[in-house]
Amino acid sequence: MKSCEELVAPESDYYIYSPSKSAQDMFLYPLQCGVFSYKPGYYLKRESFDSFLLMYIQKGEMDLEINGRNFHVNANSFVLLDCYQSHAYSTAVGWECLWCHFDGITARPFYENIVGRLGNVFTISEPYPVLSKLTSILKVFYSGAVVREPLLSKYLNDILTEFMLYLPSKNTVNYTGIAEEIITYITEHFAEDISVTELADRAGLSHYHFIRTFKKETGFTPHEYILNTRIATAQYLLKNTRLSIKDICYNTGFSCESVFCSAFKRHQGMTPTHYRHLE
Repeated sequence: MKSCEELVAPESDYYIYSPSKSAQDMFLYPLQCGVFSYKPGYYLKRESFDSFLLMYIQKGEMDLEINGRNFHVNANSFVLLDCYQSHAYSTAVGWECLWCHFDGITARPFYENIVGRLGNVFTISEPYPVLSKLTSILKVFYSGAVVREPLLSKYLNDILTEFMLYLPSKNTVNYTGIAEEIITYITEHFAEDISVTELADRAGLSHYHFIRTFKKETGFTPHEYILNTRIATAQYLLKNTRLSIKDICYNTGFSCESVFCSAFKRHQGMTPTHYRHLE
């Protein structure tokens, strides 16, 4: 569709999509997307527009306001917005961009993780993989091809995952990477006597800073994560092996059988024996 919006060049194209109920329940999905050329003097303010917005500025400059915070955005930058919140954007010189309003079951967690690391306005050193997927979404609608919602979801997931994997700077502490390394270590050594102090030393952080950072990245304290890993392994062993409760206790890093049974009951609401015999 051609835009008829004031101060948007008439050659600008956009597409509107209404996702199926199953897509809303399962996927990320585009709602509107387009390629726009904005003329000098363009201004838009919205209190809310139910979606998230990704823009890539190809040429020109724009000004952005989000909840009282102001940004000046140059060419080759990405903008990621929570349009459920008040926002406005404008330009004194004009700008061209690719854009996509999207939403979905994992849209907000993706948004919060990415903006927490990169901010609402950012650049990446190799934007091509993201632009390729964003262009692929546009091509689906431009070509009139059959819309395959799992594929559209994959494109959006690939875009957002690319942002999550990007490391902003060599001088920036990569707390996500630190958490991932500690998780890998816990997965390999959970049956051993692991202390939080040992994990903090491995991460190169103070005890307090490590606990706070790990919880921010994973949603669990290090102790909770170790316990969850041990309990999950115990669940598997109870259902898939004939190991005794005592053997499972020591194979999952608990100090004694009574401690294991008590922790398992607190976590699962039943004893290991009861869990083993559930159908």
